[in-house]
Formats: sequence, C-alpha cells, structure tokens
Amino acid sequence: MNTASHTPPTDERLSAWLDGELPPAQAADIDAWLTQHPEDAARVRLWAADRDALRARLGPMVDEPLPEAFAESVWRSTPQRSVWWRWAAAASAVFALGGVVGALGVWQLRSSPSAQLAAQPAAGWVQRAAVAHAVYVPEQRHPVEVSVSGASAEENRAQEEHLARWLTRRLGFAVKLFDLRGKGFELVGGRLLPDAAGPSAQLMYQAREPAANGAAPARVTVYLRKPEDGTDFAFRYERQGELSLFYCVEGGVGYAVAGKLPREQLLALAESIYRQQPGAK
Repeated sequence: MNTASHTPPTDERLSAWLDGELPPAQAADIDAWLTQHPEDAARVRLWAADRDALRARLGPMVDEPLPEAFAESVWRSTPQRSVWWRWAAAASAVFALGGVVGALGVWQLRSSPSAQLAAQPAAGWVQRAAVAHAVYVPEQRHPVEVSVSGASAEENRAQEEHLARWLTRRLGFAVKLFDLRGKGFELVGGRLLPDAAGPSAQLMYQAREPAANGAAPARVTVYLRKPEDGTDFAFRYERQGELSLFYCVEGGVGYAVAGKLPREQLLALAESIYRQQPGAK
C-alpha cells in the first residue's frame, strides 16, 4: 500500500494487520498509515480491546480447534449454504459476552463491515416487533389472525399450509413455520402486520406446559420482514424491560424472536429457529 496515494486500507487488511497475518512489507505500510491517521489507529485499538475481552471471557474455547468434519463443511460451504454457521458464531459471541463487547465480537468473527451493524441500536423494524409482541401476546380470544389449532391434526396441517402460503405471497419471500415442539412451544398461528415500507408478519408460539401458580402459559413471537436497509448479515441481543429479543438479518430477511424468557431459554429457541431457515446447515 502506498500511503502517498491516500487510499485507506480496508477493514479486512486492518484486521489482518491486527492479527499479525500480513507480510512484513504490508504490515509496515499499515504501521505508517496508522501513524498518520490517529482515527484509524484508535479504531484498531478498540478492536484489539474487544478481541482481548473475548479471549479473557471465553478462555480456552478461543483456541480450541474445530472438529475436522465440521471445519471441512464450513470451508466448503457457499455463502448461500453457510447461514447457520455464521449465525451460530454470532450467537455464541453475543450470548457469552453480552452487550457491546459481544456485538462487536460478531464483527471479528465474520470480519465484514456489514456485520458492524449488529453493534448499532435496534433497527426500527425490531422496535416494531417488540410493540407487536406487547400488543398481541396478552390476547386470549384473538391472539392471531389465522389459528392453526383445529379440531384435528389434518385440520391443523391444512391451516398451517394456508398460513404459510398466505404470508409467503404477501411478504414476497418463503415463510417458514418453525417447529418448536422440541423446545416446549407449539405454534398458535400468525398474522399479517403493517410496517414502515411494506407488510410484515408475526408468528406466535405458546408453551406446551401450563405455567406455575395458574399463570398464563409463556408466549414467544417471531417477527418476519424485509429490513429497510441492505444489511447482508447482522445479529444482536436486545433487552427492553422484561422483554428479550434475539434478531438476525440474513439474506435480506429479518427475524426477531421475542419473549419474556431467560436469555438462555430464548437463545435455545432462536437457535432452533435459525437451524430451520432455508439454506441453514
């Protein structure tokens, strides 16, 4: 890199410099650039602090080798087939560290500028997901627009197929009705919702086991829509009062999983949901 050209190094090159992965001549170029550009130098120091925090908190897990079969699968995956690996890496960082350090750790795990969006405050559509959750979860008689709780298993399947087709047609992308029965939640149904620039959808799930002390069973919602911006991939954990949200943007589709659950339990549901995404491995 010729510093006289005033062409800034990419974030990928700065990250490689930070990790000691550049040849000596290229590393010297970065040294010179950072000396002349204190703002970039401060940014790289922040990355280094985040990296050190990750290593301190995760301990020996950072240096553990990937299982051979898993590593081979990751490296051979195309971008379209690596949804789950990228999401799981981000989820692990945010869950293990929490807050800003975890969100910035997502950038380091993926080394992509677009993933820095995961460290920003919740997007408008995520706020709308939280509002929709608060509005419809307390409803007992009309919690959803299309219910899948029919009189028989055959009727349930027919309603599920209808709901998936309807939401797919209105949202403009394939809508998956996630199966969370293995995590103790069953689908109640779904509804179409207005959003800032088009339709969105909410799927509602309810705990299969009754709550203690006669309380209403816990409910979780999954909010689906196309985000307003062109984010390629972002992941974040948000907490708004008693409500927790895990949200992800992948392939131009935004998913927000919301519920008044402990973070560990909500993460388990979110993991199950993202494993079932089209293209997930």
